[in-house]
Amino acid sequence: MRFKSLIMAAIGTCLSLSAMAAPVTIKFSHVVAENTPKGQMAIKFKELVESRLPGKVEVKVFPNSQLFGDDNVLEAMLLGDVQMAAPSLSKFDNYTKKLQIFDLPFLFKDMGSVERFQNSASGQKLLGSLEKKGLVGLGYLHNGLKQLSANSPIASPSDIAGKKFRIQTSDVLAAQFEAVKAVPVKKPFSEVFTLLQTKAIDGQENTWSNIYSKKFFEVQDYITESNHGLLDYLVVTSKEFWMGLDDDTRKVIKSSLDEAIAHGNKIAAQKADSDKQAIIASGRTKVSQLSDAERQAWVKAMKPVWKKFESEIGADMIEAAEASNQ
Repeated sequence: MRFKSLIMAAIGTCLSLSAMAAPVTIKFSHVVAENTPKGQMAIKFKELVESRLPGKVEVKVFPNSQLFGDDNVLEAMLLGDVQMAAPSLSKFDNYTKKLQIFDLPFLFKDMGSVERFQNSASGQKLLGSLEKKGLVGLGYLHNGLKQLSANSPIASPSDIAGKKFRIQTSDVLAAQFEAVKAVPVKKPFSEVFTLLQTKAIDGQENTWSNIYSKKFFEVQDYITESNHGLLDYLVVTSKEFWMGLDDDTRKVIKSSLDEAIAHGNKIAAQKADSDKQAIIASGRTKVSQLSDAERQAWVKAMKPVWKKFESEIGADMIEAAEASNQ
């Protein structure tokens, strides 16, 4: 009996050691192709983590909505079906109203201002605004500033009055277009090209890289370089998963992610410029810039949106973001 007990104990010990040795698996789900800044960031993250924690952590990247779309990935994360994702900042309305700050029109004058705010104490504080809902923000990933496109010239707010513009699901973005008497239409990103091609909508707002990669410029006669809004992403995980890691593993994963995000953001900046030039060179659409006076007219028309969402976002947070333009 004693011999049998020793054998059973030994087997139990081996099983325990085997379980302890099993690698941690991180399923990283995103909705874009691997050759995009986000796709390249995820690949870089996998490479860094697996080289620094060999046999201990395995990262499985699922691009092109292979696992989940941005509309359901956060629910899946809370259920433990996926451990990391990078939805656009507009997708977090059901989890926190604080991140609506990034949808406010004409808040940031350029990407340098965006980075200064996101890296500031206020910007970093926003990463923790999801914790009450069981999520942890790990870092900001850039796509870029948004431009306006339509089939008629856009120089003043009156030029888009009464016209239908596709937006992401966001109360702030809806209010932004309503402020200039345009009609916001909430539709999935995957439907935008067809909507423009069939003239079911009149225009859209997007970054240079999205306008180029999805060929929106081929079905829009005019693009105005308005730089009126931001399209960025938030790399996020569940609090349960994150706090379940040991301190050393968590530290290595975070430092690897920071490095991967910097890599992705560098690609995003280069792509924004090259894609803009490719659109201009195509001759398929006319690209124009706003004069200082024209820009001020847009700012005056849309800035009341800030006040409308001030109570949800926080006046102090908006002031901190505005200060990043200095």
